[in-house]
Amino acid sequence: MGDNLISSTYWGSFRGRDVFLFRITGPDGTYVELTNYGATVVSIVIPDRSNQLGHVVLGFPTLQGYLLDKCYLGATVGRFANRIANGRFIIDGAAYQLETNDGVHSNHSGAAGFNSKVFEYDVLDDGISFSYLSPDGEGGFPGELQLLVKYTWKNMELLIEYTAETSRKTPVNITNHCYFNLSGGGSILNEQLTVFANRFLESGSDHIPTGRILSEKELMFHKAKIASKLQSEGEALKGLNICYVLEEPRQGTLKKAAVLFDPASGRSLQVLSTYPGLLLYTGDYLRSELPGHDKQAYKPFDGLCLECQFFPDAPNHPDFPSVMLAPDQVYQERISYKFNVEQ
Repeated sequence: MGDNLISSTYWGSFRGRDVFLFRITGPDGTYVELTNYGATVVSIVIPDRSNQLGHVVLGFPTLQGYLLDKCYLGATVGRFANRIANGRFIIDGAAYQLETNDGVHSNHSGAAGFNSKVFEYDVLDDGISFSYLSPDGEGGFPGELQLLVKYTWKNMELLIEYTAETSRKTPVNITNHCYFNLSGGGSILNEQLTVFANRFLESGSDHIPTGRILSEKELMFHKAKIASKLQSEGEALKGLNICYVLEEPRQGTLKKAAVLFDPASGRSLQVLSTYPGLLLYTGDYLRSELPGHDKQAYKPFDGLCLECQFFPDAPNHPDFPSVMLAPDQVYQERISYKFNVEQ
């Protein structure tokens, strides 16, 4: 057995399926809470430099918060994370049409997204694994897809491992949609971000990539305060939704994607991943109907997302890293969220 204490609590039901809240507590008292609804990260609780425990991801204290949520808080996102132009792609000459839930485009796979599925679960010695069988044709995607999502928590590091197999060739892009706020409350505008990239995908106002890769220095983050990169639109701030091209070669090993630091609390987060891209979303459309962990309803810029993934609209861009999974292949990707406290 591992050093962690793992507990489970009945949390409610969704469409006749039982939903549970799992807590993985480390020997240092830090913990992670997960639920099999959406294979979702509900909370990550670590100390600040004063040794006060606090939440560092946005989430809800009840299942109802997630049932009403439209912002994918902490969820496993797939079968294809992010956007596919016009909800359409072609495989071997056959066209496939998805639900269009973002104007004329598909985003996060629409109503068929994994964020609203109840997963099977297995309590392991060192964590929790969640599994879901997506039937052939679900959401318009070809092939039966078997997905396994494994979470482990050790030394303030949350490791997420994705494994998937398919019965037919299909695009697959799975990520986690945690909103981070290392201060434990308030906005993320004063947090400092480094992204290990010098290039990003050019996109239109609808966030669909044009195919061009740009390197404008003013959109790079090298220990830059979030607020310093945002522009005003009237009385409001215009947020960022940018897919960065990670610089280190893709070799199946974890590589640095980003570092986030909160000067006030001393908390830092290092994001590592096997994926070729990192989507930065500063949460400008973030809103919740119910209060979150801090007993307040969430509003824009209360959290930011660092989504490790393949590139948006990749099925329609042959020059992008391939997202096509064939029946004789196994999809294996990892994301690590490694926290630390600086004195």
